[in-house]
Order: sequence, then C-alpha cells, then structure tokens
Amino acid sequence: MGTFALVFPGQGSQYPGMGEELHRNYRQVRELFEEASAVFEKDMAELCFQGPQELLDLTVNTQTSILTVEIAAWRAFSERVKERPSIMAGHSLGEYAALHAAGAVGLKDCLKLVRKRAQLHQDAVPVGEGAMAAVMGMERQDVEYLCRRATEGVNCMVEFSIENSPGQIVVSGHTAAVEAVVAAAGKKEGARAVILPISVPCHCSLLRGAAESFAGNLAAIEFQDPVPPVIPNCDPSIFHAADMTKELLTRQIMTPVLWRDTVSRMAAMGVDTIVELGPKRVLSGLIRRIDRRFRLLNVEDMASLEETANALNSN
Repeated sequence: MGTFALVFPGQGSQYPGMGEELHRNYRQVRELFEEASAVFEKDMAELCFQGPQELLDLTVNTQTSILTVEIAAWRAFSERVKERPSIMAGHSLGEYAALHAAGAVGLKDCLKLVRKRAQLHQDAVPVGEGAMAAVMGMERQDVEYLCRRATEGVNCMVEFSIENSPGQIVVSGHTAAVEAVVAAAGKKEGARAVILPISVPCHCSLLRGAAESFAGNLAAIEFQDPVPPVIPNCDPSIFHAADMTKELLTRQIMTPVLWRDTVSRMAAMGVDTIVELGPKRVLSGLIRRIDRRFRLLNVEDMASLEETANALNSN
C-alpha cells in the first residue's frame, strides 16, 4: 500500500455528540473516557456527548474534550487498522494527541499537560484584550506587512500566528490591532477577514508568560522518541525527539503554527494518504487546498471508521 499519515485537529472542531458512537462500540474508548474524567475531574462523556455547545466552547473544556475524542478515534482506528502510519502531526492542540499516539508521552501525562496548557491559555490575557482573526485571499508576507502597519506608533501588537493553507492566514494580538488588520484586509481586492470566536490570542508573543510557566510543567515529564516521527508545528523541517519535545511544545504556545509547511513536508516524504482522527474534517479541508493529490480519510464515528478501515486494509 501507499504511505499514509495521521493528523489530529485543534480547537474549533468541537460539537455535542462527538465520540459518542466510538464510546458505545469500543471498550478501550470507554476506559479512556473514564481515565480522562478522573484526570479532568469532570464527566467527559457527559461533556462531549451532551454539551451544550457554549460549555464546550470554554477554552479549558474545548482543549480537554477534543483531546479525549482524538485519542478515542486513535484507539478505535488502531483496533481496526493494523498497518502503521509513516508520519504523524497535529494542529496546535492536536500535536499532543499525535505525540501520545506515537508513544512519546503517556496518557495521564498528556491529559494533565493539556489541562494545564488550557488553563494557562485562558488566564494569559484578560478577556476582551486579545483576539484572533482569519484573513482570506492574501499571502503570508502581505498579511505580515498589514500587521506591521497596524502597530506603527501604537502600544499594541498583532502577529501572524497560523498559516493554514494558501490564502488562509490567522493573526493574533491585542484586540485593537487585530481589528485594524481586519479593516485593512477588507480594503484589499479579493481579500476578506473575520474575527474568530476565540478570546485567547494563541500562537503569538502575548503568550510568552504562559509559555514560560508551561515550561515548568513540561520539565517534570519524561518524553520518549516518537514512533512514527511527529512533525512539530513550529518547525516542520525537523521531527520531535525526546531531547527536543519540551522546548518545541514551549515554543508552540507563542510561535506560529506552520500547517501549510507541515502538509508540504508530508508530500515531500512520499505520503499519498492522510487520515484525520477527531471531530469534523477541518484539517481535511485545509489539506485539500494545500495539495489536491492526497487521498483524504477520517475517523470520528462508526461510519467513517469503517470506510477508512476498509480503504486502508484493502490495499
């Protein structure tokens, strides 16, 4: 068969009911939810299956629930597909699911790290002071120019924070500066920008304090070399390794997610199929815009699991 990769999504893909079918059909998934509930000190099955959406959208709930469902999808996938992927990656939060799935960090440590990461994110910038916006129809260097213009002579900042795909760039920073970029982008022909429903300005230097605090939590964790390799968000030219992962995860909090480069790296490695594990198919849509040659599969419920298992096992 061809070479396939696994990818795990980040915040924004949460919805009530996610993971429920996998929970009903796989004992390993039910055990995972019990372990996650014990670590997070809340009923994760109730949160993921019942919501409501407003509760799932709170940063700490978003990150912990999506991680739980991603690992659930990984466990169900592993039972149905014996072939191993050649590479893994995750988008922001999803990088933790990838590292766990690749054996670099144990379940309990992974869950605890993500809960702490979410709390530090939530506490990093007072609500209302920070924002994120997606800019469509412009290339990265042009958006970076708008960021520089928006902060000239003012005591606030906005930075390029995510490159999702060609023509889809995310910026993060102080609310006023983000709004200035949105307004400037709206005046460009063929471009548009929208403020995202996220109160935390992720992946920018406003989170430096959160990153420094998080480094202390990472110091207590023992990481292994991932097998298969995991591509880090902040530097897709390298792979995670036991002696680098703490530094890479610290950097990830305050530096851009280079998703376009991550997918291009997979293509250069000869990957022809990418399987998205977790709620919705957000990454699949982005990957299609980066390189249409990939065969895209996903696992989030029983129907998608069966389709993906049949496709991979028949090769």
